[in-house]
This record gives sequence, C-alpha cells and structure tokens, in this order.
Amino acid sequence: MKSLKKTRRIQIIIVAFVALAVSTALIGYAMKDGINYFKSPTQVVENTPSPSEVFRIGGLVEEGSLVIGESETIKFRITDTANTIDAIFTGVRPDLFKEGQGTVATGSFVNGVFVATEILAKHDENYMPKEVVDALKDQGYYVDPEAPANGS
Repeated sequence: MKSLKKTRRIQIIIVAFVALAVSTALIGYAMKDGINYFKSPTQVVENTPSPSEVFRIGGLVEEGSLVIGESETIKFRITDTANTIDAIFTGVRPDLFKEGQGTVATGSFVNGVFVATEILAKHDENYMPKEVVDALKDQGYYVDPEAPANGS
C-alpha cells in the first residue's frame, strides 16, 4: 500500500510540473507580440533590425522633413540629433504630431525606411516620452525645460 501512495504522489508531482511548463509556454507565446523594444535612430543605424522585427523608435521629428500627401500617408524623418531615420506612416495623423516635437512610433524597418503602424505624439508643450528623453540625454542634446538656467 505504501508504494501505491508513493507512486500516486510522484504522478501528481509530474502532472503539476508538466502543467506549469505548459502554462509558462502559453503565457510566453501570448506575450511575444505584445513586447516591443525601444530603439533610438542611432541604435537602428548601428544594429539594423530584420524587416520582421517590430519595435518602437523614438526621437524628434526632424525640422523640414514632414511631408503630408493627399492620402493618409505621411513621410517624415526621426532623429536623435546623431542619426536620422526615414519613416512612413499610413493612417490618421495625431493632431499634435509636428516637426521638432518628440514622437514614438511602432513598426518595422524595411529597406532602409521605418514603416510605422502607430505613431504617438506629445500631449502638451512640456511632455516628451521618457524613452525619447533618455535617448536625447545619451546624445547630450536634451535640456530639461524645468531646470534652472545656469548663472541665475
């Protein structure tokens, strides 16, 4: 009788382990499309991603680069002041999306052009996405608008 109880316990432990492994695999599979890594234009230039990789890119919309056509397609350039990436987006452009402003776009890098499926723009005059601020700080370009001026 004792060996039957021991066998039953081992079977329960094995079933629990298999169930845990299967559930972990299913969670990982479900999350793979929901995870988008952030990259700056410099990171994209230094390590070109594959066309199938979906990621977020952030920086400033370069002055003089925004081209709005008659259709819903817009062309623009995203810069972190060190490097610049050509981008294209088809869809409804956010009202606050304009040149010289911070933006984060989700999409993929195909044939040297970032094809955006979604673009986000700032929501007031002081806001810039954290990832964009960090990328600009790394380049030594970002100046905090709320920081006191030197010499005052």
